Amino acid sequence: MDFRIGFGFDVHQLKEGIPFWLGGIEIDHTKGSLGHSDGDALIHAICDAMLGAANLGDIGVHFPDTDPTLKGIDSKILLHRTAELIESKGYTIGNIDSTICLQRPKVKNHIPQMQAVLAKTLGIDPQQLSIKATTTEKLGFVGREEGVSAYAVVLLKRNS
Repeated sequence: MDFRIGFGFDVHQLKEGIPFWLGGIEIDHTKGSLGHSDGDALIHAICDAMLGAANLGDIGVHFPDTDPTLKGIDSKILLHRTAELIESKGYTIGNIDSTICLQRPKVKNHIPQMQAVLAKTLGIDPQQLSIKATTTEKLGFVGREEGVSAYAVVLLKRNS
């Protein structure tokens, strides 16, 4: 069986007064992620990991921030389209492991809902999707609550 591993990373600035989308759900917070789409850093990192594993470039190649039709788009749509691209290349997801770096708000209690939403979007079992969260101990832009970052690793399997 042919396996491919991909790595993804994304970061978004946090700004007052805009919705905070993370892991496909809206989280109540005074700040939200600034971006061309809804700014969901976790989904963007997962998309990049999937695209990288299949050697299909990155999220900016397929969903450029210069495309006005993507302005404000729900990142779950981008994730679904990425899954379709992976499938068209003959791959399925083995598993995804991801980490959110965020000082505030604490997202631990939101992780089960994120897993359910993202697994449904991808058409996989929630047990195939690990989401972890950490702070940066008040260090750097994440620690100063200026931004959010996310990392993801994906294992793709070639369909038989």
